[in-house]
Amino acid sequence: MPGYIGALVLVLLMVLVLTRVVMLRKRGIQALNFGKRDKSDFLLPPFALFYFYLVFANAFDWPTVSEQTFFDSEVIAWLGVVLCLSGLALLAASLVSFGASFRVGIDDEHPDKLITTGIFAYTRNPIYVAFGFVLVGEFLIFPNWILLVYPVAAAWLIHRQVLREEEYLKGHYGKAYLDYTEHVRRYL
Repeated sequence: MPGYIGALVLVLLMVLVLTRVVMLRKRGIQALNFGKRDKSDFLLPPFALFYFYLVFANAFDWPTVSEQTFFDSEVIAWLGVVLCLSGLALLAASLVSFGASFRVGIDDEHPDKLITTGIFAYTRNPIYVAFGFVLVGEFLIFPNWILLVYPVAAAWLIHRQVLREEEYLKGHYGKAYLDYTEHVRRYL
């Protein structure tokens, strides 16, 4: 059962993000700005698709690259489910708090207001924290060595993206953003 929930969380995560992108597009807002600043971002989707396949392969007993696992514990798998669901809830709260300011990637052309309320009053990067929860949760559900590589690599990639976003936010919002960074942590 934890495996099915893990797979469902990935589907729901994508549905939440894509629904928000479509809703904003209907309002004339281009929320999908992925890869506009750094073309190397386009290297990420194949790895994301492979990740999705690995989770679904493990959940539904499809052929996979490696069957090797680190441990076999129902309790730890359910802990993974809790982390995945927590990540999903955090993502939903982030999207609500973001409102029309939500973007995938940095939007140089049409930035919106700085969001510091809702979940953003507790963490400056709740969506990335949510993704981290889901990645660690999926590893606990499917303790495969390949699925361990993903949260480790994602930590580096997410931090790299956060630093790029922070540089942009400092330049765009100035003192308001710097004041915000003094009161709210980058992650947790």
